[in-house]
Amino acid sequence: MKQTRRTLLAGLLLSAFALTACGKKAEAPAEQAASSAPAQATAAAKEYLVGSDASYAPFEFLNDKKEVQGFDVEVLTAAAEKGGFKVKFVNTPWEGMFATLDQGDRDLLASAITITDERKKNMDFSDPYFEARQLIAVGKNVTDVKTFQDLKNKKVAVQTGTTGDEVVQKLLGKTNPNIKRFESMPLALKELENGGVDAAVGDNGVVSNYVINNPQNGLATVEDTKSFAPEYYGFAAKKGNAEVLAKVNAGLKAIKADGTYDAIYKKYFAKK
Repeated sequence: MKQTRRTLLAGLLLSAFALTACGKKAEAPAEQAASSAPAQATAAAKEYLVGSDASYAPFEFLNDKKEVQGFDVEVLTAAAEKGGFKVKFVNTPWEGMFATLDQGDRDLLASAITITDERKKNMDFSDPYFEARQLIAVGKNVTDVKTFQDLKNKKVAVQTGTTGDEVVQKLLGKTNPNIKRFESMPLALKELENGGVDAAVGDNGVVSNYVINNPQNGLATVEDTKSFAPEYYGFAAKKGNAEVLAKVNAGLKAIKADGTYDAIYKKYFAKK
């Protein structure tokens, strides 16, 4: 009888232990899921390298710390926050910049790039984020340049490979020696200041920013909305990279909807 009771008691203890053990095993997956959830939620957002020619104020320029700054930088950074990704800007000279995109050294380009049919053959663009026009810069004492056509027999400075370069080629001829090409728009405008050319043609945002901020240099601007059609800037990605452009476009849509874009625009382009 004692043997039977011992056996029964042992059996009950063993059963209780087994039930307790089973209960702990059942809780394990839930505990594991709970502990892994924060790790998934805080997973690092993907970072994209962005090429910018930081000689095109106010769109992109270097600050005192040699960091790329400007309108394009703030717009894309704000769009990245809304689109769930990060961006790192790398100062990249205009000449050769598009090659870095094609080679995979840059994921995006943010450099006041006009969307054109010719460029679309080699790269893809985000939705437009800025409307621009070409603008003429001349010396303040110049009185015989009132339209783009008035540049026909004059020496004109442009930045190589820009839409300003293209429109001047159409007016003067592609190989006309009167077209003076420079690596950056500030260099083209400096040539105008020094008297090496009669005028300079470039995007209105850049040209007007330079003239306004350098009043001592004696330059003026001439608008010709009849000759220059509106142009639209876009952020460029390698051909076929739909993933990054979808994120950029989602971010752009969000910052335009909540007023962030307008605030950045006013910061850089409000009339002073």
